[in-house]
Amino acid sequence: MKQSARGAEAPSFLRNDIRLLGKTLGQVIRENDGKATYDVVEKLRQAAVKFRREGDLKSGQILVRQIEKLAAGQTNSVARAFSYFLHLSNIAEDRDQNRRQRQHELADGAPMHGSLLHVLDFLKARGVDSRKVRRYLDSACIVPVLTAHPTEVQRKSTLDIHREIAVLLAHDTDALTPSEARHMQKRLTGLIAVLWQTRMLRQQKLTVLDEIDNALTYYDSTFLRAIPRLYQDLAEKLQPAARTLLNESSEPLPPFLRMGSWIGGDRDGNPNVDASTLEQALLRQSTLVLQHYLQEIKLLGIELSISQSLSDVSPELLALAQASGDPSPHRMDEPYRRALIHIYARLAATSTVLAGHTLALWPTYDAPPYSTPRDFMHDLQVLADSLGQHHGALIAQLRLTGLRQAAAVFGFHLATVDLRQSSDVHERVLTELFKTAQVRHDGGIVDYAALSEQDRIELLRAEIHQARPLVSPWAAYSPETEKELAILRMAASCRKKYGEMAITQTIVSHTETLSDLLEVLVLQQETGLIEPTPADGHAGRQGLMVVPLFETIPDLERSPDIMAAWLDLPEVKARVHHVQDNIQEVMLGYSDSNKDGGYLTSNWSLYQAERRLVQVFMKRKTQLRLFHGRGGSVGRGGGSSFDAILAQPPGTVNGQIRLTEQGEVIQAKYKNAEVGRYHLEMFVAATLEASLVPASTATRMEDDNMAQFGPALDFMSDAAQRAYRNLVYATPGFNDYFFASTPVLEIAGLNIGSRPASRKANSRIEDLRAIPWGFSWAQCRLLLTGWYGMGTALRSYIDNGLEGVASTPENRLAQLQDMAQTWPFFKTLLSNMEQVLAKTDLGIARQYAQLVPDAALRNNIFQRIEAELTLTQEMFTRVAQREVLAEDPVLAAALSERFAYIDPLNHLQVELLRRHRQAGARSARGSENQIQRAIHMTINGVAAGLRNSG
Repeated sequence: MKQSARGAEAPSFLRNDIRLLGKTLGQVIRENDGKATYDVVEKLRQAAVKFRREGDLKSGQILVRQIEKLAAGQTNSVARAFSYFLHLSNIAEDRDQNRRQRQHELADGAPMHGSLLHVLDFLKARGVDSRKVRRYLDSACIVPVLTAHPTEVQRKSTLDIHREIAVLLAHDTDALTPSEARHMQKRLTGLIAVLWQTRMLRQQKLTVLDEIDNALTYYDSTFLRAIPRLYQDLAEKLQPAARTLLNESSEPLPPFLRMGSWIGGDRDGNPNVDASTLEQALLRQSTLVLQHYLQEIKLLGIELSISQSLSDVSPELLALAQASGDPSPHRMDEPYRRALIHIYARLAATSTVLAGHTLALWPTYDAPPYSTPRDFMHDLQVLADSLGQHHGALIAQLRLTGLRQAAAVFGFHLATVDLRQSSDVHERVLTELFKTAQVRHDGGIVDYAALSEQDRIELLRAEIHQARPLVSPWAAYSPETEKELAILRMAASCRKKYGEMAITQTIVSHTETLSDLLEVLVLQQETGLIEPTPADGHAGRQGLMVVPLFETIPDLERSPDIMAAWLDLPEVKARVHHVQDNIQEVMLGYSDSNKDGGYLTSNWSLYQAERRLVQVFMKRKTQLRLFHGRGGSVGRGGGSSFDAILAQPPGTVNGQIRLTEQGEVIQAKYKNAEVGRYHLEMFVAATLEASLVPASTATRMEDDNMAQFGPALDFMSDAAQRAYRNLVYATPGFNDYFFASTPVLEIAGLNIGSRPASRKANSRIEDLRAIPWGFSWAQCRLLLTGWYGMGTALRSYIDNGLEGVASTPENRLAQLQDMAQTWPFFKTLLSNMEQVLAKTDLGIARQYAQLVPDAALRNNIFQRIEAELTLTQEMFTRVAQREVLAEDPVLAAALSERFAYIDPLNHLQVELLRRHRQAGARSARGSENQIQRAIHMTINGVAAGLRNSG
């Protein structure tokens, strides 16, 4: 084992919390599994801590030997113990982050970087006042989109216990009486005992319905509270200085921040998503948000006990109260309460229509349902206007303003569900439809799949203007075609039922040609989503925005030309202008481009594609909305969302941005309202800053950066891609090395998602999804997707460079150092890589390499990886002019604490993989299942410890 550098000392508060949680967990283990098990765990823990904190090599060797000697019955308990300690450490770290934020605010210092107050001050200093910000919000669109991509290894049951422990830990222990402190410790011990006795792993694979329900828990715990509060806080900060507390406006802001979801509509590679899952997604979403509204109306009825004898009311409010069927004489002079009883009755009737049964928890009466959320908001507006006109503006802000804001944001649908499907599926469906309908082209029946791209475009454009249906109710189609038609018909039905915001776009994965987009317009036309486009070119009614997803590096390079051709089509231009408010969305994929070309080339290709797309859209006077398909790991676009948004090329944000929130990132960012509010605020603040900084300044700086630094990035990208692809795709035996040295095959059995891990039933890296590809490298502590090729690229540029640019190695190094300081793109690129390097451990990775049976193959490939890592670390230090994490002592301290508990899990995972593979088919079924469960527990623990490995 290689000695690791010591990390910074953890803050005393954090270390105290970790010690409290660790000590309590130890007590629970001793009580439940006995002293012998506790002693084994403690011996391993002490060895790991001593190795990490003191660099004691002997302790590291003891750790490995003790793990190798573990009996089969002990591995399960050891895996659970260290995994749960990491779960608890994460809770302590989150609490410490919250504590530091509060301390900063209480100290009355400068606003925290990334806060709304900070960005508003920043903009004001550049001539952007609150009125300009308010005008910007009228047309802004900021959307986090929750997906079910399978990188969350923890069960909902354990996450629920985590939340309870976090609430308990948040108490100020210094303010507790001795009796309260004892009660708190008893409850903490009880919760950790429940955690220990709760099954860590899922016994069955998650279904799509499970994924829908899991996502909805975050609305209850976070979004329904955090988002309205964020709006209220921003509205307060945008108030004119002359306003006072009593005359502060309580008007909601326009709904610029909304929620999106892929769960139930993303069928790309997931055969389990169909029309019924889409229907269930929106049914369950609508049920949840209506239940929330009903609860809030009930609480408002308790709150607004205003008597008409003490305060006047508006005629509109009086009419609303008189419409109430409330028979109680005790409320005859309480018009707000009577009005709210009528609103409650109408909401209850609405729930019967949308949810299929009443969601009312209290007695009510027959009343007309609300046709749209706008009608519901109108009644809330009546209440607010009456309060505002009669000295009650501050009363409205107690609860009513938040409810009005929630209604504007969530409607009756809660979150907009995207549809997504691969372009090759659309092609097969249309091939069948044209053949079955015997559509003729060039004198014969169309074989759509065999047509050239130009012939496809002509045929599809003609079909868009064709009034006769292509789909016949009398024809029999393949199951795939029937399924695709059914989900699009269901989308049309759901939009009518829950409102157009329920589903607004359909994403085309693997967009490679213009025809890939036109195909979706034809399919929408055949399923009732849009009407045929008349010959005069005017857009048909409604419909979903067709959003291309450019994923691979070649696709990214083609994307500007495809979008230029798309926007130039008359029928598309009409749709964009009349139906889409002159906005066209483009989605960029981070995962597949990384798997295709490596970390540097992926990021540079994305950056250049964005710049070229801006030019395409500006020329056509159309607004570009980018949808960033980012994952949790740096290799999949992870890292700080705030920094990532500010590092975007000028003109690419411009008030319009959507990004995916996936897997374990959802839990990390949105586990509760406080943490969720922090991350949502940073998202909004970054978008404001990126959009409202004077464009001329930003564009001039970016043009200078590209002219000065662009050629260097081109050179380094080519070098990095060659190094990466030479290792991954051109090295004989690398496929075997990967599948043997990582737990990729075991990850497939974790039951962490409803999608298959591979696109095809074989063991080829080309067919493996990008998520398990990156997840596997994280498990063996190499995190190769976040750095490989960077060292070669940086050294190649310094040593060789470009003719006429920075003529000496010393000058080229100085140029790179300047880029690292002044260019947001390159600075963020290095910063994200820095976090990956901090979590990479070559000593542990070497243990995984020993699982490769071919010694020559093992040594050849591992030596190449080791050499590139060493070079990358060296080049990072030279270019960034600092050691890894030297400027982030908080993260360094947190990792120092965590590594002592991740290390034993890694060593145990290696030992279990060895036993599992050696045993093979000869093992007894019960023993084999026991080993597999223990492997899965170590995967759970390592993922929890690394936090953003998926």
